[in-house]
Amino acid sequence: MTTKVQTVKLTDVGKPRRFVFVLLSDFTMLCFAAAVEALRIANRTAETELYQWRILSETGEGIACSNGCQFGVDGALNELERDDTVMLCGGIDIQSATTQKLLNWIRREARRGVTMAGLCTAGHSLAKAGLLNGKKATIHWENQDSFAEEFEDVKLTKSVFVIDGNRITTAGGTASIDMMLKIIADDHGEELANAVADQLIYSAIRTDQDTQRLSIPTRIGVRHPKLSQVIQMMEQNIEDPISPSILAKDVGMSTRQLERLFRRYLSRSPKRYYMELRLQKARNLLMQTDMTVINVALACGFASPSHFSKCYRSHYNTTPYRERGTMSSRLTV
Repeated sequence: MTTKVQTVKLTDVGKPRRFVFVLLSDFTMLCFAAAVEALRIANRTAETELYQWRILSETGEGIACSNGCQFGVDGALNELERDDTVMLCGGIDIQSATTQKLLNWIRREARRGVTMAGLCTAGHSLAKAGLLNGKKATIHWENQDSFAEEFEDVKLTKSVFVIDGNRITTAGGTASIDMMLKIIADDHGEELANAVADQLIYSAIRTDQDTQRLSIPTRIGVRHPKLSQVIQMMEQNIEDPISPSILAKDVGMSTRQLERLFRRYLSRSPKRYYMELRLQKARNLLMQTDMTVINVALACGFASPSHFSKCYRSHYNTTPYRERGTMSSRLTV
């Protein structure tokens, strides 16, 4: 039994557009596979070669993604054609994967006018190379805190993907599909993009106006508008925490009512919940940046390193210094 494939007839398609996927160490398989599959299905649906792609690694040797699967590649970093589109595929520990050799190559190709995209965490590599200064960009939500601290000149958003001129960034995972569908639509029309989405069984196409994380009510499993509003204010004010009394006043309730609300739905006080948010951000900064422990403490609203260390140890059963040391030892194994 054969499956009938919906086809979209196109005219004047011209020269195939070429994508160059650069796989970085421990890249995320999903963000890469989703992007390539969208291109493959576009070719199949149009019954013509609209897109070509090559796969490179820094050395030209095979490379492993974060789940351990090994990928063969077509070659090493080399000089590209000016109308190529580079797709850097990042994943775990993007800081280590962003080598000086990679940065030199990115800058050289960007000067020649090549379009550059950073999938998943690879927006960090583009920012490190200086390619995102003054531009809008996004990155996986887990890396947003460290990215914002390190690259102040980048207009960081929480969008699923961002296309700003010839710079493209995605939040990772299935965001590659949304980004590719946008590119396909721009290149060859909405009909083809929708046909590709149908083949992917992808019924909820997101735009660059959609945010990557679930809504607060969905994340916490509670639909209470005032509780969601308070948590949003907490998340937006980590460096300068707001007192529970002011939070309560801002949503039109008493401090005691706010306490009861948190204990009823989240089984903790507002103060405790706020502290956990701050410590979570602190842990992200410790694991993903070279910021000093003192600067991490200040960025997360702690007045002194000693108070920060005490709170961190109470929550994570280790100190910030040991946490960073443990992370460093894992990376060198």
